[in-house]
Amino acid sequence: MKSPVFQLFSHQHQQAKALFLELGKEIKSTKAIALLEQLEFLELYSELLEKIHFEDKELGYPLFFPLKALKKSLKKVHHLKLVERGFKQREKSLSLSYETFKSYLFDQKREIQKEAFDLMVGSSLKMWEDYFQKAYEASKGIKPLVLTTSIHQLVQEELEQIRKEVTAPISTQGFRDLFEGLRKVIILENLLVHLGLNAIFISQIHEEIERLKNGLKPWYANHLSLQSLTHFIGQQDEVSKKYLDWVKELKEEKKTLTASLEKQAIHLLRKVGA
Repeated sequence: MKSPVFQLFSHQHQQAKALFLELGKEIKSTKAIALLEQLEFLELYSELLEKIHFEDKELGYPLFFPLKALKKSLKKVHHLKLVERGFKQREKSLSLSYETFKSYLFDQKREIQKEAFDLMVGSSLKMWEDYFQKAYEASKGIKPLVLTTSIHQLVQEELEQIRKEVTAPISTQGFRDLFEGLRKVIILENLLVHLGLNAIFISQIHEEIERLKNGLKPWYANHLSLQSLTHFIGQQDEVSKKYLDWVKELKEEKKTLTASLEKQAIHLLRKVGA
């Protein structure tokens, strides 16, 4: 008997494969980011199957491994898109021109998109078919109780990992881990609700988790912009004052965001018992 959760996987897998085929013709950031989101779900589904069939060493990381390099490459595309967005907003709001940085970003984009495109063209559809078949076999006859228990275990493990990483003062890596952990918890929680199973957290806590994750987005965008701009400045012989002013503002913004989000994170983690 096919588990209802596999139907959701099948839909996501189908969408991901279609995007993969489109991007194999031409790389577009919007579609690349959409495929990244699909791959993040598929990776989490692989972890869920590993949790259910803990005795099977071929599931989990080994199952998703053929798609790992593609996911990593698409993440670079997404990160650059966030930097570009911040750059364009600054140019527009201050009516300033940052031509040298713009050229630097263009070169970065061309390099990153070429890497992603080469991975698409160099991969075969067999990789997708093999993945689907293995997931299909592992998804047969999964009972609701087993599914619920496994999702609960995964959520608890994510929260436990967050608790280890996220201690005041929260480091840059800690914030990244927090964002990734909350993203997984939200997907798993939504999965339970979608399947008509009982959610782990009450709606108020779920909303707080969602709010914190969304609050981390501007922090992440700021971090990536600061990282990119610092790398760019490090390559220049002479640096214009407008770039130094921008770095200073990004650092101040990061400090403010960090202080606010750190309080929210620690408060939330106490509530969920992590």
